[in-house]
Amino acid sequence: MDFIFDWAGPIIYASLGVAALYGVFCVILLLRKIKEKRFANEAAAADFLDQMHEHLEKRDFDGAAELCDSPPFWAKAVPQLILVALANKDRPLPKLRRMLAEKFERDVLADLEYRHSWIGTIVKTAPMLGLLGTVSGMILAFAKIATSQQTGSDPKALADDISLALLTTAMGLTVAIPLVLLGALVQVRIGKLQDSVQQYVGEFLDDLESANSV
Repeated sequence: MDFIFDWAGPIIYASLGVAALYGVFCVILLLRKIKEKRFANEAAAADFLDQMHEHLEKRDFDGAAELCDSPPFWAKAVPQLILVALANKDRPLPKLRRMLAEKFERDVLADLEYRHSWIGTIVKTAPMLGLLGTVSGMILAFAKIATSQQTGSDPKALADDISLALLTTAMGLTVAIPLVLLGALVQVRIGKLQDSVQQYVGEFLDDLESANSV
C-alpha cells in the first residue's frame, strides 16, 4: 500500500501539469478561433456590409457570394452565414432567419462551447487532484507517525512530508484559479461574437429583403 501512495505524488504532479498545459492550450485555441470568426473591428465590418449593400442594390447576388467567398472573409462567421442566406434567398424571411440562427449555433457556437467545456472540466478537476495528493501524502505522514516509536522518525522529516502533501492542494488551486478567469474571458468573447453576428446578419437580411422586393 505504501508503494502505491509513494507513486501517487509524482503521478498527481504530472497530471496537474498536463491539466494546466491543456487548459492553456484550450484557451489559446478558443481565442484564436473567435478572432478568426469575428471582424477585426467595427470599421472592417462596416466596410464589408457597405460592399454587400452595393451588390444587393444592383441585385448582383453572384458578386455578393464571391465577396463572401474571398480570402479576407471566407473564414468569418457573418460571410459564411450570408452565403447560406444567398443560396436560400427565395425563402420567407422568418424561415431564413431561423435557418441562419440554427446554422450559427450548430456550426460555430457548438464547437466553441464544446472546447470551452474542457476548460470548466479542468477547473473542477485540478483542485480535486490537488486534494487527492494531499490526502495520499497525509496518509504516508501519519503512517510514519504511527511507527515513529519503532523507527525513531525525525519530526522535521514528518513536517516536510506534510508540507509537501499540502503543496499539491495549493498547486491544484494555482491551476484552477487562472483558468477560471481565462474561461470567463473566453465566455465574454463568445458573447460578443454572438451579438455582432446577430447585428450584422440582421442588417444584411434587411438589405436582402429590400433587394427581393424590387
